[in-house]
Amino acid sequence: MCGIVGYAGCRPALNIVVDGLRRLEYRGYDSAGVAIVDGEGDLVTEKRAGKLANLEKALAEDGATGLAAGMTGIGHTRWATHGGPTDRNAHPHRSADGRVAVIHNGILENFARLRAELEAEGVEFTSETDTECAAHLLAAELGHLTEHTDPAERLAEAMRRVCRRLEGAFTLLAVDNLAPGAVVGARRNSPLVVGCGEGENYLASDVSAFIEHTRDAIELGQDQVVLITPEGVSVTDFHGTPVEGTRFHIDWDASAAEKGGYDSFMAKEIDEQPQAVADTLLGRHTENGDLTLDEVRLTDQDLRDVDKVFIVACGTSFHTGMVAKYAIEHWTRIPCEVELASEFRYRDPVLDRSTLVVAISQSGETMDTLMALRHAKEQKARVLAICNTNGSTIPRESDAVLYTHCGPEIAVASTKAFLTQLVACYLVGLHLAQVRGVMYADEVGAVLAQLSEMPAKIQTVLDAMEPVRELARDLADAKSVLFIGRHVGYPVALEGALKLKELAYMHAEGFAAGELKHGPIALIDEGTPVVCVVPSARGRGVLNDKIVSNIQEVRARGARTIVIAEEGDDAVAPYADHLIYVPRTPTLLAPLVTTVPLQVMAGEIATARGNDVDQPRNLAKSVTVE
Repeated sequence: MCGIVGYAGCRPALNIVVDGLRRLEYRGYDSAGVAIVDGEGDLVTEKRAGKLANLEKALAEDGATGLAAGMTGIGHTRWATHGGPTDRNAHPHRSADGRVAVIHNGILENFARLRAELEAEGVEFTSETDTECAAHLLAAELGHLTEHTDPAERLAEAMRRVCRRLEGAFTLLAVDNLAPGAVVGARRNSPLVVGCGEGENYLASDVSAFIEHTRDAIELGQDQVVLITPEGVSVTDFHGTPVEGTRFHIDWDASAAEKGGYDSFMAKEIDEQPQAVADTLLGRHTENGDLTLDEVRLTDQDLRDVDKVFIVACGTSFHTGMVAKYAIEHWTRIPCEVELASEFRYRDPVLDRSTLVVAISQSGETMDTLMALRHAKEQKARVLAICNTNGSTIPRESDAVLYTHCGPEIAVASTKAFLTQLVACYLVGLHLAQVRGVMYADEVGAVLAQLSEMPAKIQTVLDAMEPVRELARDLADAKSVLFIGRHVGYPVALEGALKLKELAYMHAEGFAAGELKHGPIALIDEGTPVVCVVPSARGRGVLNDKIVSNIQEVRARGARTIVIAEEGDDAVAPYADHLIYVPRTPTLLAPLVTTVPLQVMAGEIATARGNDVDQPRNLAKSVTVE
């Protein structure tokens, strides 16, 4: 989940690398560092604990001596795994002879054994990290290679040899002061993408690092090594066999990764949700009425054979899956289970060729979800991925893919990714129902028509959020906030609580409203804020009646009730201390509008408490370790 950048070209590398790190700081912010091969072939590094600003300050204070002239460089923002966030644990790490500098995203699972071997050979370590092993190993392999006359190819071969010894998840970038003009990268179970420019090329963990300079990219496959120079890009597998990378064009520009006048990326991304939902729906319906996915390596017969669906995901994506279960079972009549990806493979789930596993991940690199996917594949299950990141690992290893196309989501707390994942899950459910003949084309078309109205309804909610912001500021000093819901409102309650925990660092819990009397109601004290997500009185009248009773129960115990209900639901008004209306929406689609006020509320409470809403403490955007 660290941010990594590499550059080889004809311009000074330092500014390009630091600018790339600035765009990637959301991926890791415990420390930051750069390594530049200067014009005379000297390798110069600078690194600092803390946020990127600390590194920039250090560079400014020493005038970037030895760094400014170099046209080859690598940079890193770290999210600590091995060793605390200190200057000495910050990346890049150098070999003992100072020749090589390495940066790393992931975890080297066999680093303890490798470190013991290196120490037995007399190598002295200067950090607590697993990454330093790779630097020393790379220098050793370079020392053994005498048959390669081209320094750049020698560096690539040394990286291949090192990678064959490593276990775990890693992306590695390295530079060698004897190979000026070359950066080598390698990936296994961790993201790395190539940016292709004119007379210059880039490596990064995310395309946002180089999108200001180029929108042409190459996706790297599993267990591959890439060498970039100003003249070109070459890709091989770990054994040296040449590989033809898959080229693609990035369909969003640099401005999409900027705040655009908002106080935070999260505020911007919340406001982008109507467009993001519209983009997810774009082109999903053919002229003859068929639903389309982005990549399908499953036949219609494969889908007709499905007799059970598992949804695997983590965090916010898990809540997406909980909503999807209601829709998929309702539309397809296929049993659907939702599993935390981190638990899935450890309980030995019953899977076979008739099982469809839906893996949901915004980044496409979430390690827990990736390992659940691989376990499912080993059991011969079919896998369909829902993802936002083109070329990432989870889509590549799946049998079918539905991209959400919502553009970059920079803030750590997911907002527009959640809504677009919901839309994607609805599309999957409708596609299954259509292929299996459970729903007629006109029935599918009716739901798609309802979905097409959702961007405007989400915008209506956003236009009415000022009272919610005012309420949120009033709640900033609350000790605890509880959330309750029924049916699809229950996952929304969980998501609302998660957002508040992530951003405001407050105690918050979500419950199925019917479970209150089985224990959680003991938490209610005088003035305790309770957010109630109310089902439509039209679609699920009995559930509406039930939750009104639940609201009365908590009010009787002193709760301060904050009620989210659809327009026209007057039955809840007498029991709401604060009433937030959302547009009338079919029950299964209601989370697309009821979630939005909770996102705004969490962000505003966090801001009022002085927190960084884009980079909440202890969290990173993409969790690429288990």
